[in-house]
Amino acid sequence: MLSETLLAVLENLNGNIALAFSHQAEDVVALALLKRHVKRPFGVFTLDTGKNFEETKPFHMQVESFFDIRIEQYFPNADEVAALEADLGEWGMRGGLDERKRCCQIRKVNPLRRALSGKTAWLTGLRAEQSITREHIAEIEYDGAFGLLKFNPLAHWTARQVFAYIDENRLPLHPLYRQGFKSIGCKPCTRAVRDDEDARAGRWWWEAPEHKECGLHIKEAR
Repeated sequence: MLSETLLAVLENLNGNIALAFSHQAEDVVALALLKRHVKRPFGVFTLDTGKNFEETKPFHMQVESFFDIRIEQYFPNADEVAALEADLGEWGMRGGLDERKRCCQIRKVNPLRRALSGKTAWLTGLRAEQSITREHIAEIEYDGAFGLLKFNPLAHWTARQVFAYIDENRLPLHPLYRQGFKSIGCKPCTRAVRDDEDARAGRWWWEAPEHKECGLHIKEAR
């Protein structure tokens, strides 16, 4: 259930709002909650980085069919990608933190800026439990990086609650979760994890935990 505070803010907020859908289990739950409880219109978008797993596209289509929606897709600039790959090659993002962040900037952050253009607020599936980089997130925040409000309706949910909600409501689930993945990202930078590892352990596993963000979710202003 969405909190009464968040519902009140959403329903009374002027302007366009949209859910960032990255094919995570959390995003499916957030979408289901919004469809069920929010009366106002909202958009749904995703960032197609060009490095997604093969299973992601069919799942994307399954979600659109299940919820009877269209998820707007944003892609990286082709010239920027060509220059990036000419410099780094296919796996160069693993060369160091600067290289990986450059890849994320081109494939994710720049398209997100276009996706959020003209929006008053955006919604995410972020949870505080996911990692040390997210432990202080709030349900309602001001996003200084992009200059708009940000809503995290699942901020205080546990993983157990997320998957219980999916099971109870028979919601679609990305098939990689059944193969040991706890987070779905780009193929070169995401792996399956052990049961005792946290949800973000399979993302950029060669980096220190405090660095494991791509630039989409940061608090400082730019």
